[in-house]
Amino acid sequence: MKWKNRRKSSNVNRGSGAPIVFGGGIGGLILVLVLYFLGADPSVINNQNIDQGQNSQYEEKISEGQKELEDFLSVVLADTEDMWHEKFSEYNLTYNEPNMTLYTGSTKSACGVAQSGMGPFYCPLDQAVYIDVSFYDELKNTFGAGGDFAFAYVLAHEVGHHVQNELGILDQTQELQKKLSEREYNKYSVAQELQADYFAGVYAYYSKEKGYLEAGDIEEAMRAASSIGDDKIQKMSGSNINPDKFTHGSSKDRKNAFDMGYKYHDIEHSMDFYKNLEYKIQI
Repeated sequence: MKWKNRRKSSNVNRGSGAPIVFGGGIGGLILVLVLYFLGADPSVINNQNIDQGQNSQYEEKISEGQKELEDFLSVVLADTEDMWHEKFSEYNLTYNEPNMTLYTGSTKSACGVAQSGMGPFYCPLDQAVYIDVSFYDELKNTFGAGGDFAFAYVLAHEVGHHVQNELGILDQTQELQKKLSEREYNKYSVAQELQADYFAGVYAYYSKEKGYLEAGDIEEAMRAASSIGDDKIQKMSGSNINPDKFTHGSSKDRKNAFDMGYKYHDIEHSMDFYKNLEYKIQI
């Protein structure tokens, strides 16, 4: 992706926030894999202490390679700001930009303690995306999805959750969680995550139209979307594939959702993920 010498977002923080943490009950590899689904659920967070000084010398901890990744993410965030301002204006809506907190190890968020083992996530309580850039290596080495645009897809997906928050969709799905069984609610969780993948595809189209893409970028993003499907995650954790336990969608579904966003690049088609469900989510 062509990103150097372009505008960086001013909505970037480093190692700041406000806390809580993921509670116990899931251990080792399974914990890491579940949380790597990209979009941790704040409802599973409990209070727990954290070393408040871990990020006090943040700038001294990061390598040159990490600094470059952070600069890259700052440019991608700026691109999403420009794009979503345009998209929202088409509907006479105002887009409020999210923040992005970059950290190493752990930091505080309004949804809990952000820890590198969790993977990137969006916190609706402080309207911020949290990313430890070491996830880039995990994406490449653990999930086989390397490349800078694969990482851009990750951020665009999390910003997609902010778009859902702006449109009131997160609140609606949260209300459904109180009314439905886990099995029924999971359908909406999957629909919500696939919509965020769709929004990442919208970002990919925007990047292409702006001339920012390079050869292989779309393939990198598609590979990333496919590599973190629920079916693959369940296999990696040693479990049998169980669609009733899906929360983010299969590899095929996630790849197809991204492809739909790239193809249609609008908001209306993103609502197709909900059209066959009993409850209708409106924008």
